Amino acid sequence: MKIFKRILKILAILIGVVVLAAAAMIGYLSITEYKPAAEEQVSVVQSGEGEKLSALDKSEFTVLTWNVGYCALGKESDFFMDGGDDVRPDSKSIVTKNYAGILQAIRDIDPDFLMLQEVDSDSHRSYNLDEVAGLRRDLGADGAAASAYALNYKCNFVPYPLPKTLGKVNSGLLTISDYAVTEAERVSLPCPFSWPMRVANLKRCLLVERIPIEGSDKELVLVNLHLEAYDDGQGKTAQTRQLRTLLDAEYRKGNYVIAGGDWNQIFPETDNTYPVLLTNWIPGALDRADLGKWDYAYDDSVPTCRLLNQPYDPADSAHTQYYVIDGFMVSPNLTVKSVQTQDEQFAFSDHNPVLLTVELGA
Repeated sequence: MKIFKRILKILAILIGVVVLAAAAMIGYLSITEYKPAAEEQVSVVQSGEGEKLSALDKSEFTVLTWNVGYCALGKESDFFMDGGDDVRPDSKSIVTKNYAGILQAIRDIDPDFLMLQEVDSDSHRSYNLDEVAGLRRDLGADGAAASAYALNYKCNFVPYPLPKTLGKVNSGLLTISDYAVTEAERVSLPCPFSWPMRVANLKRCLLVERIPIEGSDKELVLVNLHLEAYDDGQGKTAQTRQLRTLLDAEYRKGNYVIAGGDWNQIFPETDNTYPVLLTNWIPGALDRADLGKWDYAYDDSVPTCRLLNQPYDPADSAHTQYYVIDGFMVSPNLTVKSVQTQDEQFAFSDHNPVLLTVELGA
């Protein structure tokens, strides 16, 4: 009997220690929680040669969007939130390999404007590689560019999954322009998570950049986005609604508006091309019903995203799930000349880049 009581006492002490540790962790994360303002000005950084960037001086231009998966979700990776096992790649060399591949692909495409999602600046999951500074430096070596970066995930320690954890995360949206940027702003989106889940979760946002147009009082307004992924659907709906309010307001001013990025929602009719067969993760669905004269611009000839339930194996069709969730929404005063998903075969990210060519209208 004494031995039994002693065992119970030891178990009680262990449980107490675990509870106290969990409470201390939640308390620490609550105190240090990232709480951005509703709207914040973001610094615009010019890299490359010291030449002064000009206003947009051509009517036809290109915009590339790419969720680069923090350079850690290439062909060899899976991810625990999608039914896989990994939290991060096995080595930093995989991250640097993916970074080099992404950089070369961007250079080959050479867009006028670049909107990237999931770009880490100092995160355990990407071996603390400063991808923001790297892209500014390496793309700046090709010529002068203006860039802005907005955090949407900042946490000193993400305490899941166990026993491995995501650890420290600093990640966000990066927009790079070959033309002058007069202003960049971080606009917070609704967070669907409540305390305590909220403290270690993403704080989604829009990165809004304003580009002057030569000979015009109108602006080109670029909105870089990465909407909610792992909510019950209400978060994506609320965020999409706020996005639309902002876009409409800018269009009413007479501006040219392009929203691009990872919507985490299937574009209209693409579920016929890539039906959802695996239910590890099911995205929302975008609808044209309330677009009016606006429209989505996307290309389903090539999938833009794959499920990270396993390393990429296109030959294993029974366990390979594709989606078209990356693309654009464009204002009625822009003419879409083309939109093409670039087939990088998920070598360096779980997303493919999408290139938009548009022309300014009246």
